[in-house]
Amino acid sequence: MSPSPVPHASGALSLRHVSKQFPRPGGTPLQVLQDIHLEVQAGEFLAIVGASGCGKSTLLRLIVGLDDEHGGELLLDGRPIQGTSLERGMVFQEHRLLPWLTVEQNVALGVLNAPLSAAEKQRTVQDHLALVGLSAFAQAWPHQISGGMSQRVAIARALVSRPRVLLLDEPLGALDALTRSHLQQELAQLWARERVTMVLVTHDVDEAVALADRVVVLAPRPGRIREIVPVPLPRPRERGTAAFAAVREQVLSLIHEGERAEPADPSRSPLPEDALAAG
Repeated sequence: MSPSPVPHASGALSLRHVSKQFPRPGGTPLQVLQDIHLEVQAGEFLAIVGASGCGKSTLLRLIVGLDDEHGGELLLDGRPIQGTSLERGMVFQEHRLLPWLTVEQNVALGVLNAPLSAAEKQRTVQDHLALVGLSAFAQAWPHQISGGMSQRVAIARALVSRPRVLLLDEPLGALDALTRSHLQQELAQLWARERVTMVLVTHDVDEAVALADRVVVLAPRPGRIREIVPVPLPRPRERGTAAFAAVREQVLSLIHEGERAEPADPSRSPLPEDALAAG
């Protein structure tokens, strides 16, 4: 299924033969990603899944520009990605709100250096608080709101700068099942309204199938694309249908096959701490 059309042609990502190594003291470098070749259309919702340690989060860090030591090319709308930029927003598993700032002030950090007047910044922040349903909590402190609300603040902060791409690194992974399900629905609605390109890393296959146009399955160590699974299901998606179950089982089967095929090579272990954290 092709991604839904978008009103503008920005936010297209190109990953061309991207590789990444981590150095190991006294040993050969650890190959974390190998020959990742991927085209993401503007306005597409893409999910990336795979076994722990296959490099999913490392790939997001490369796209957002937190790590520029890699092989291959990363392009946004045909231009090389160099360092961080407001064109690429990121939401982490931990909301990372500053406890000494209110909800409104935390969101305003996203437009701190934007070329806008103070009035325009204020209006933009208010619009994005409304977008995630938190206008009534603008003056609340982070400790006064729930985990799910905190993640909505983090999403608003990432979107307020109007990025071309929103990168989501397990943003719902630490939430309880009911809150997670609710925020998945909200994220799908947010994408439908904004049509910003979204790239989601998740361990939850149901979440990937419920949200994405395509699901990229990474094979483990070194991380490489095993297969890209299209999700030809209408939105909103019903998880209890046979069609949903068929796509989910296809993705799960590919993940399990990749785990079984992983060679038992003692020289690959242990992973460096940053590689483990990178997923």
